[in-house]
Amino acid sequence: MKSFVHKTLVVQLHAEGTDRCPVLAHLSYDVADPFAVTAVFGHDGRVLARWRLDREMLFDGLTRPVGIGDVRLRPTADGMWRELRMEFLGDCRPDGGRHHAVVFAWAPAVAAFLRDTLQVVARGQERVAVDELLEEILSGAE
Repeated sequence: MKSFVHKTLVVQLHAEGTDRCPVLAHLSYDVADPFAVTAVFGHDGRVLARWRLDREMLFDGLTRPVGIGDVRLRPTADGMWRELRMEFLGDCRPDGGRHHAVVFAWAPAVAAFLRDTLQVVARGQERVAVDELLEEILSGAE
């Protein structure tokens, strides 16, 4: 049984004070963490950022605005071109503001990746080994 899904996309990064520039987004899904998708953004072999995103939030972000706090998603369209707009708020800067970036991904590619994750773990079938985790934590407390 397949337990991992990975897809690399070229996305557009729009950071403060810049125009959009292409970067790679490596999306991965692992049955060991069934509620999350890991997104690693990179350019020229360097990791620019790594985020753990809620899988269900990604599904929802393809059709409507979602998210409060550090991650906000919403669909955008320009004619036939459909994108997922992903807004990320990062660490605090010395001036008191926060690092801020927006990534635009081609929505059909993100949707295809998410459909592949459903082949690994269907919606509503996500399981976390809570009993084993609690047993491990409690055994260390003695």
